[in-house]
Amino acid sequence: MTNDRSEHGTGRVGQVKEVTSLTNPIIKDIRALTQKKHRDETRSFMAEGLKLVIDALDLGWKIKTLIYAKAAKGKPHVEQVAAKTFAKGGLVLEVSEKVLSAITRRDNPQMVVGIFEQRYRSLKDLKPELGETYVALDRVRDPGNLGTVIRTADAAGASGVILVGETTDPFSLETVRATMGSVFAMPVARASTEDFIRWQKSAGVKVVATHLAGAVDYRTIDYKTKPVVLLMGNEQSGLPEELAREAGALARIPQAGRADSLNLAIATGIMLFEARRHLLTLDARA
Repeated sequence: MTNDRSEHGTGRVGQVKEVTSLTNPIIKDIRALTQKKHRDETRSFMAEGLKLVIDALDLGWKIKTLIYAKAAKGKPHVEQVAAKTFAKGGLVLEVSEKVLSAITRRDNPQMVVGIFEQRYRSLKDLKPELGETYVALDRVRDPGNLGTVIRTADAAGASGVILVGETTDPFSLETVRATMGSVFAMPVARASTEDFIRWQKSAGVKVVATHLAGAVDYRTIDYKTKPVVLLMGNEQSGLPEELAREAGALARIPQAGRADSLNLAIATGIMLFEARRHLLTLDARA
């Protein structure tokens, strides 16, 4: 593997480009990925950590740039990932720890970072089947909540996450970190409220929504006879009436103590694993 020592050219495929300056235009472009506008314009996002990069490549995600710290140079797994990046036409950068810290906004950054092309599923292409569970999130605002939901949906065997309305960016640095790599394994779709309502009516699904006015204990709901979409409301205001009235069931999670509500990610996790418990019971009987 050859090394291109120039600070400014684009670097040729098969060459590692060494970068030590924060003023390098490539580094400036990568650092701009902290801004949603730039992520949207370039359809790119950043993922940190060697394992995440390996998993993403194994799952067929398109890598645009691989960045690794000088200290990681020569490590077998890093060399393998670099070779895969070259094979896919990507750029490989060897950078100083100062540059890596600036890119990731961390004092002790991961030694490997990948820049990937964003990937959304089209809502109309989602064809839920019996035994599948999806999560739909209405106007989720918190990146940590969204990332944790994506991670939990992956762990619970869900088939996808649908973002309804104006939501936080699933490809922000904070959200991707919170997914712990599940952003690469979990299909994510976007929809307006109107599009989601039209889709759920035609998709043959049962929408189970958590709601403060929910009358049905979440444990008693039938999760088995149709594909299930768990519809979760906004962190502050919950579900709007136009979505709540379209749900097949309005569920409540009984609570004790003084707290009158649960964190969105916690509530979603409870619902996901309850649906999974019912489906596992169904599988056991089959």
